[in-house]
Amino acid sequence: MSGPLRGSGVLAIWNGIAPDHEAEFLRWHVREHIPERLSVPGFLRARRYAAHGAHPAYFNFYEVESPGVLASEPYRARLDDPTEWTRQVVPHFTDTSRTFCVVADSRGHGVAGFLLALRLQASTGLCSIVDALAAAEDVSAVHLLERTEAATAGTAESAMRSSPDGSSAAILLIEGVAATPLLAAAERYASDGAIRSATGSALAARGLYQLDFLMDRGAA
Repeated sequence: MSGPLRGSGVLAIWNGIAPDHEAEFLRWHVREHIPERLSVPGFLRARRYAAHGAHPAYFNFYEVESPGVLASEPYRARLDDPTEWTRQVVPHFTDTSRTFCVVADSRGHGVAGFLLALRLQASTGLCSIVDALAAAEDVSAVHLLERTEAATAGTAESAMRSSPDGSSAAILLIEGVAATPLLAAAERYASDGAIRSATGSALAARGLYQLDFLMDRGAA
């Protein structure tokens, strides 16, 4: 398997949204926010996933050329100058977690319809788990992300959210074209017990998501 992620950095975001504002969030996210982010130098591709029995409701991630892009002046300028539409939507976010990541490992091909996201408290000791997942016939791609220290200080955009953003020490993303066999492969090779045994820490969260929007930089 060769690495399918573009670039060596990822911005991984989970969020919920207040029920009365979900339709507006979806319109804003597709029509303004994602195209705006992809106009920042170094942002390469954006994906949004909707929860498939998971919490919170959305998982989004941006593939970037390097983790340094997430500490760049152009990106910081966008965070400190939110649009009027952004000011109307972001205060209604809930359960927000944002992690600036370096891509520690990425194998597979394509972009599958389902993604199992594991939020970890440590990334050490996962090589054998990643190897097994990469070889599993019902896994199309697997990515191991590690938190970097590139995170910026508080911004105008983060100040609009009602509580501080969460973060993860590491994230394991497992992709597949069908939910049931993907979950079976993950349970076989990356169960809660296997993660605890490998890393020495309990799994922070696990959730299945389904792809509902993807945009490349050239389409922004």
